[in-house]
Amino acid sequence: MSLPHALLTALVERPSSGSDLAARFDKTIGYFWRATHQQIYRELARLETAGWIESLPEETTRGRKRAYKILPAGRKELKRWTSQQEDPPFLRDDLMVRLWAEAAVGPTKLDQEIERRLELHTERLETYRKYEARHYAGQAPSREVALRRLVLTCGIRYESYWIQAATEALQILRSSDDKPEK
Repeated sequence: MSLPHALLTALVERPSSGSDLAARFDKTIGYFWRATHQQIYRELARLETAGWIESLPEETTRGRKRAYKILPAGRKELKRWTSQQEDPPFLRDDLMVRLWAEAAVGPTKLDQEIERRLELHTERLETYRKYEARHYAGQAPSREVALRRLVLTCGIRYESYWIQAATEALQILRSSDDKPEK
């Protein structure tokens, strides 16, 4: 995924300042794509230079935030990017290599790391389910709502998968194996 396209998506929804985008990003797209506030501000400057967004006149209030809005060229780029074909990414997770290494070298303390990750995935799953209950309970199934809910459902399934995999890995790691170490 592309940070510029994630920001363009957020600006299609409504003009926003960099700090507002960062806050919104953390609560929506940020569940699926991480970016620091510095990265967001740096990317906003690039998007403006590319002619895809423009900054609005600064507010005269204290703190003076510069807001941005998407331009027609930005919408065109977002549509182009959205419709392009892309192969799905390969799973690239160091935990998979660590499990493979555990099989090769024998018992380590990998179970502690898996327990930690299990807790993190469980917390994220709980966050997603709370978000779902708060934002989608009783919602009319418009196309926009259905697509956003699908993204959230994918996140729920992703976290559920990792909880299942971590639980299974812990069972295997903690099982007694009578094979001698190599």
